Amino acid sequence: MSYTTDAPAVLSVTELTQNIKAHLEQAFTRVWVSGEISNFVHHSSGHMYFSLKDAGAQLSAVMFRGQNRGLLFGPMNGMQILAHGDISVYPPRGQYQMVVDQLQPAGAGGLHLAFEALKQKLAGEGLFDSHHKKPLPKFPECIGVVTSVTGAAIRDMIQIISRRFPLSRILLYNAKVQGDGAAGEIVAGIEYFNSHQQFQAQSTQTHSEIQPCDVLIIGRGGGSIEDLWPFNEEVVARAIYHSVIPVISAVGHEIDVTISDLVADMRAPTPSAAAELVVPDQATLIQTLDKISTQLPSMLTKRLNDTRSKLLGLTKSYALKRPQLLVQAKYQYVDQLNDTLQRLLSQKTQNSHLLLDHLTEKLMLLDPLKILGRGYSIIQNDLGQIIKTTEQVVLNQSVHVTVQHGTFDAKVEKIHDIQTKK
Repeated sequence: MSYTTDAPAVLSVTELTQNIKAHLEQAFTRVWVSGEISNFVHHSSGHMYFSLKDAGAQLSAVMFRGQNRGLLFGPMNGMQILAHGDISVYPPRGQYQMVVDQLQPAGAGGLHLAFEALKQKLAGEGLFDSHHKKPLPKFPECIGVVTSVTGAAIRDMIQIISRRFPLSRILLYNAKVQGDGAAGEIVAGIEYFNSHQQFQAQSTQTHSEIQPCDVLIIGRGGGSIEDLWPFNEEVVARAIYHSVIPVISAVGHEIDVTISDLVADMRAPTPSAAAELVVPDQATLIQTLDKISTQLPSMLTKRLNDTRSKLLGLTKSYALKRPQLLVQAKYQYVDQLNDTLQRLLSQKTQNSHLLLDHLTEKLMLLDPLKILGRGYSIIQNDLGQIIKTTEQVVLNQSVHVTVQHGTFDAKVEKIHDIQTKK
């Protein structure tokens, strides 16, 4: 009697995983997921690895370098976000995950949340501390400006600076001030002026192409938070912080405050205000010079009269008429000091002699020979040990006796113990 059975289909681990991967990737494409970031790691490769979690579940996620370069904020653990992407399976671990291509803070005002997160991070590192702020030069010879050549901001600044202090020259670094790549161009402008300033400081020769600047202005006119966002990016903030040239941040309108404003050496509410701050007003300087030139003759006359009066007073002074009396008085004063010194030295010497005599007398009283002179003696055994009690001797023991004027040997013939009553 024979039996036949149908063998079940057997899949390898790889085949099963590939089937699951195909089903998941087909069923879950271009999905939005909300959750809280945890286990965030920004790998040295540039890729971001993290988990999305809520009260009931957790989802592994990855955002590759090519997608996260355009992020307008820095993801952090605990941040509520919206993630867009595809669900996939990572076969080596048999683990499903979300491959993210878009990431933004959850809820309205996501950029404001990102702004506050970066602000808190940089403040914790001390980038906003006042002791890092560099003073601005009073009379800058060269002013570097990083902004767009087509914007209204540069025209306003050139007009105001030229009117207020035409001695200053203005160098413009043309940079995008909004949109993709704007932050990188702003950083490049800051680094350009700093590299030229450092090169000039190290060079012993003058190069016509090197234009070292005394102060920098970075900024643009007003706009939406999205338009101003390049000045809220971390790379721009760190470039300002590391600049050896003082930086004025002039971004937007008076009500706009950016990360660049907080880290810069000085904040100007508008580009026009930056132009007002960076140079003095030549009209005010001319008025001050005119006032000084008007007052200078009378000031010099007064100074001359004061000096003449002082000189006349000196010519009438007793010291100038009979200077030998002053010298003689100093001689007398020196003699007095010498007499006082001699008296103090004599007194000190006498006191020292008295102390020495007193110590000598005390030392004589402690002299062992003086004690022997009063009838005492020193008894020693053959080993040279001084005998102090009867317990240290035995009958017929030889001892050595020292008296005031010599020594002799003796033998113990009898031992007497003195009994004391308590």
